[in-house]
Amino acid sequence: MQLTDPKGRHRTITLSTGEEFHTHRGRLVHDDFIGQDEGVVVNSSGGTPYLALRPLLSDFVLGMKRGPTIVYPKDAAVIVGLLDLFPGAVVAEAGVGSGALTCSLLRAVGPRGRVLSYEVRPEFAAVAETNVHRWFGSPPPGWRLRMGAMQEMLGEETCHAVALDMLAPWECVDAAYEALVPGGVLVAYVATATQMSRVVETLREAGGWTDPQAQETLLRGWHLEGLAVRPDHRMQGHTGFLVSTRRLATGSAGLPRRSRPAPGAYGPDYKGPNQRAE
Repeated sequence: MQLTDPKGRHRTITLSTGEEFHTHRGRLVHDDFIGQDEGVVVNSSGGTPYLALRPLLSDFVLGMKRGPTIVYPKDAAVIVGLLDLFPGAVVAEAGVGSGALTCSLLRAVGPRGRVLSYEVRPEFAAVAETNVHRWFGSPPPGWRLRMGAMQEMLGEETCHAVALDMLAPWECVDAAYEALVPGGVLVAYVATATQMSRVVETLREAGGWTDPQAQETLLRGWHLEGLAVRPDHRMQGHTGFLVSTRRLATGSAGLPRRSRPAPGAYGPDYKGPNQRAE
């Protein structure tokens, strides 16, 4: 349960019969919340009102235990949309991190779908496993977490989508191509412009993909108070770049580029895109 005080501060607790939660504004008795509808307001022993709601996934992610940096909710929502996930889909992800994106992927594919997660750092995998199990209440039946590199372990899997959240996503391009069904979507989440450039040029040189598209999500809230309506002074700015593309039919070279690269955009050793052999 998530408690919100009059100043908008959040505290997340697990309810248990007979227990109490203590704040500097007084104590709250768990039994006062158990059995109530969500959205109830209960006063602490010091008279401070607290709003009780079940935390949303975005609330849980922002407060979860972290190993590496998480994929923030604003990016996770866009990634799920770009991957075009649906109930029953199979999606592979490289770099499970703290499990934030994993939770969104599992929710999107539903109980009939599968999420194949690959992680090379055991300490990260342990954090992610704890977070995912805590959010769903038990191990999700459609989740498989494997230790190792995706490009070495994906093997004969057939996927509708692949998400790459790792330092060198270009290393998984070939493995993703072999695993994806024709028309399947690949999305890479990278932190820097140099990473973005390299994964895009790797996709173009490899061939077999639609021309990659890149974007970032900037989130700005608004202050709403009577006629005082204005943008917030703070905003959620750059967190990462999203590169998306789709797998072409085997042997297809795709469409020609609509415009020629600007002079100097590529070095003298550039050989141009290749076409995958059938």
